[in-house]
Formats: sequence, C-alpha cells, structure tokens
Amino acid sequence: MRYQKLDEWLRWQETLHPQLIELGLDRVQQVFQRLHLKPPPFTVITIGGTNGKGSSAALLESIFLFAGYRVGTYTSPHLLRYNERIRINSQEADDEEICAAFQRIDEARGDISLTYFEFATLAALDLFYHMPLDVVLLEVGLGGRLDAVNIIDSDVALITSIGLDHTDWLGDDRESIAREKAGIMRADRPVVCSDRDIPQALYDEANHIGSDLYCLGRDFKYIQNDDHWLWSGKNEEQHAFPFPALVGEHQLRNAAGVMMVLECLAESLPVCYENMHQALQNLHVTGRQQIMVNKPGWVFDVAHNAQSAEALADLLRVRKGQPRTYAIIGILNDKDIAAILRPMLPYVSDWYCVDLAVPRGARASQLQKVLQNLSPGEVNATAFDSVIEAMVQLERLVIEDDQVVVFGSFYTVAEALQRGV
Repeated sequence: MRYQKLDEWLRWQETLHPQLIELGLDRVQQVFQRLHLKPPPFTVITIGGTNGKGSSAALLESIFLFAGYRVGTYTSPHLLRYNERIRINSQEADDEEICAAFQRIDEARGDISLTYFEFATLAALDLFYHMPLDVVLLEVGLGGRLDAVNIIDSDVALITSIGLDHTDWLGDDRESIAREKAGIMRADRPVVCSDRDIPQALYDEANHIGSDLYCLGRDFKYIQNDDHWLWSGKNEEQHAFPFPALVGEHQLRNAAGVMMVLECLAESLPVCYENMHQALQNLHVTGRQQIMVNKPGWVFDVAHNAQSAEALADLLRVRKGQPRTYAIIGILNDKDIAAILRPMLPYVSDWYCVDLAVPRGARASQLQKVLQNLSPGEVNATAFDSVIEAMVQLERLVIEDDQVVVFGSFYTVAEALQRGV
C-alpha cells in the first residue's frame, strides 16, 4: 500500500494533480471503468443545486433508513473529518476502509492524474459497490454536467435551488448555471426541481433529452399552516407533515422536493408516511443553521453565497428579540462578499471579521471595508486574526440573551465547531 494512514493519502492527493479543480469526466470515467464495469447494483439518486443539497441528502438518507433500506451517502465538502463525506447506513466510513479504496484506485489509475475530489468520489463509489446497498445518494460537488459524480447514471435526479455561486466555473447568471446543473438529467428518467423560480434552461434541457421534469408549483406543491405543512404530488392528494427540525421556509422547499423524489421511486423503494414524519422530526445537519443545545445563543451556518445568506437572515428575523446579535464572519476571496453580507445587515449589531488560514481566504480588513461600503458610518466591525480569537473575545462579552452567528464559509464554521463553545 502506498500509504498506511488516511492523512498521508490526503496530503499526497493534494499534490498529485496540477489543478485543485479540473472539470471533466474523461479521466475519472476511465479509472472507474477499470474498477467496476457492471452497472450500479443499487438505485442511484443524484442531487445537484446551489443550496439545499446537503439538507435534501440528509432527509432522503433518514427516510430510507427509517424505512429499513441500506443506504450509501456521498456528500462534500466535510466540516470536521474527511470521513463525513462517505456514509454507509448513516455511519462514516472508517480510515481503514477509505485507505483500502484509495489503494484500489491508485492501482487502477496507472498514469492517470486525479484531483482530490475525484479521488474522494471514486472512493465513495468503490466502497458502495463493495457493500450490499439498496440506494445510494450522490451529492454533486460543483455544477453537474462535468462533476465527477456524473459518471454514474442516476435513476432520479434532484435539483434544489439555483443561485449565483462558483460563477468563474459555471457562468455568471442563473440560466448558465442551470444548464450546467441540468447535466445530471438522463433520458427517460425523472428529474425533480425544488427551486420556486425554475430557470428556462432546465425545461429546455429536459425537453431536449427526453427527461421527465417535475417542478415545484406545477407538478408538486406545499402549503404552510400554523402547526404543520401540506404536500401534494402528481395525484394532487394532500398529505400533512410536521415541520422539519431544520428551520426556515427553504427547508420546506427542500422537503417538498424530497417527497417528490420518493413518489417517483414509490414502486421500487416504497416508504410509508410514518417514515417521512420520523425523518422530518429528527433531521439534523451539522453546520446548517445549527443551534447549539448547550449554548442556544450560538448559531452555526455554512452560508457562503447570497441565496444561503438570505435563508440565514430569515432565521435571524424569526429569532429577533435578543439584545445584541454578534456575527463571526470569514469568507473566501473568490465569493461575492457584498452579496453574502448584505442580507444580514438588518439583523447583526456587531461584526467580528476574521482571517481564514487558507490561500483563498479573504482578509478581515477586506470584510470590514465591504461592510463599511454597504452601510457607511453605521457598522460596528472589528478585525481578528482568526475565528478562535474572535470567539474568545466574544465569550467575555455576550450576556445570556445575546446571540452569536458564525457563518460565511465551511472553513469558518469548521474552525469554530472544532474549538467548541
């Protein structure tokens, strides 16, 4: 074996390919075919979109597990441990399993160079092929058409909300981004879209390839009531559900899309409404509007684009009433920083801007400047060298009814969660 420890494999993978990201399927497809020639022995659900992929994958995983199915789940990126990316029946793959998969991939690739993400995707698929699974959930990492997970044909594709993110790679408007995400569609297979404002590009691509497109508001609907929500699908029969444990109306859109996916698979993977209720009430995704049980005033959210920041702002609007709301904010330099910060301005009283210890991280002083430009003379923003430094300072200041929101990047939330509050 090339390496014995997982961290050794990961350090090597970071240096193997000349580019961190290289969209395209040729290299990863060749390696996968050397590993596995047979079609997947399980049902495949591919999940793309700008926001809501992780929550939708977690809900599908939970429902299928409550229904007694064996489930493999691949998501990215991870927050605290690489192993989070690959789950089998909700349990993270262990170091030994992942290292064994890496070794098989290394032997199969020959002189083909792979990126860090391609190695991860191949490892997940290889492990799933070695397990007796009923259904596999594959979350797209970037875009869809040229993302490594797209080497597998899905039985159902789910496209969540579509917003502006990764514009250097996917295009600078929703139609261009939607065309890339539409790449996970397959002919004569259903695709579900839970975006409330579906770009024309999705309709066009579905018509072009002959995919059955199910749209929120047209083919399936939901209605929000005081203590429950109603969902209806193709037959328009309404079903009452409890609100998801994850808060916000965007989570109802995610859940509505998940219910439509389940209806598309009702013959091959039937689930009962009790399973759906159980999953909705127990849903938890680390770092997604996560409110600490032991410190209810602390909220952690990986919101890192305008759309996800608006959803976080909605949460703060609902929680409004605290004496002060502090925000620890760290953002990557290639993001639209102003678009991420703008929705939060009405709900944050004090900004703690932090440097991120990664090459793409924006400087705290840069975040301060953007805030000052957005709201001249009205922003209380302080710069810190790290997330930890900001947390230490805040822990001396906050009183019982204050709240602290940590957001802006997976790196920001990961550093805060690793330290703990």
